[in-house]
Amino acid sequence: MFSPADHQFMARALQLAAQGLYTTMPNPRVGCVIVKDGQVRGEGWHQRAGEAHAEVHALREAGEAARGATAYVTLEPCSHFGRTPPCARALIAAGVSRVVAAMEDPNPRVAGDGMKLLSQAGIAIACGLLETEARELNIGFVSRMSRCRPWLRIKSAASLDGKTALTNGASQWITGPDARRDGHRWRARACAILTGMGTVRGDDPRLTVRDVDWQGMPPRQPLKVVVDTRLEIPLSAAVLQGGHTLIVSAVDNPARVEALANLGAEVVVLPGDAGQVDLAALMAELARRGVNEVHAEAGMRLSGSLIREGLADELLLYLAPTLLGHTATGLFQLPELSDLSGQRRLTLRDVSKVGEDIRMLARF
Repeated sequence: MFSPADHQFMARALQLAAQGLYTTMPNPRVGCVIVKDGQVRGEGWHQRAGEAHAEVHALREAGEAARGATAYVTLEPCSHFGRTPPCARALIAAGVSRVVAAMEDPNPRVAGDGMKLLSQAGIAIACGLLETEARELNIGFVSRMSRCRPWLRIKSAASLDGKTALTNGASQWITGPDARRDGHRWRARACAILTGMGTVRGDDPRLTVRDVDWQGMPPRQPLKVVVDTRLEIPLSAAVLQGGHTLIVSAVDNPARVEALANLGAEVVVLPGDAGQVDLAALMAELARRGVNEVHAEAGMRLSGSLIREGLADELLLYLAPTLLGHTATGLFQLPELSDLSGQRRLTLRDVSKVGEDIRMLARF
């Protein structure tokens, strides 16, 4: 169905799409290549929400050469009017003769309608080329559209014996500078960074993206989300600086809400069982706000709760070549097992050395 040339041009479209890794949210990362007579005539990628889509950039570059050409696009061309006109109609107007899409758009507003429009206009269509790679690039967008919740990645750094901090709470730094810089790149691709009050008290993190330079532009700062069950966050907390912070609580306290609002923070009350925050409701709320990927950097209790409730999709773990001893703090607070049949299995996706440390990416 697909030729070697098709694979080559779609691989290039995916390469272009990846240039939007840190910038397109909440939109998907999309690339497009226009090819005629075996030659690339136009290329484009979606850069930011509200700006031109990948197909529009590629068509502009191709100009009249787009007539009779093949368009390779990593996601089904959109068929609806949003902040920009539908790309399917732009391809039709440009006179392309064939469109190859890596995958169907999971957005219910599109979901096959874009390819249908193209087919009705007499354009040859094909879908499914390098689909796995396209899905991985937009795993958060696919999750939000198909599951109504973001893709949740838990990041942690530990010693080889699985410890994240000393008994007295000291944890900075277990891993080296290369691993910490790499962690910021994972932060940068997320729409939101999630933590809990234990981490706020212990580390007073800023939860900002640093040490990331993307095509000469300063990094986009994700939404900072703090699970604060009883609204106890100090008004001097570093995470509150600069605004763009969401505090999620199980209780309402108008005076505290007003004080936090004066600092630019928003409070959402989502009570769950046993006086805790309803974490599933939090994921649904973040999806409603257009959050595709959540990057959690939390302590053992919140991380354990996310795993226990089946909300964690992926584990990003940095292991340092050091030992902290059996009394140090562990990775996740999970129920004790009496039988190994109850262990939680993960699939290793990648194991790499980053500086002096090991990075593992594993999927639940």
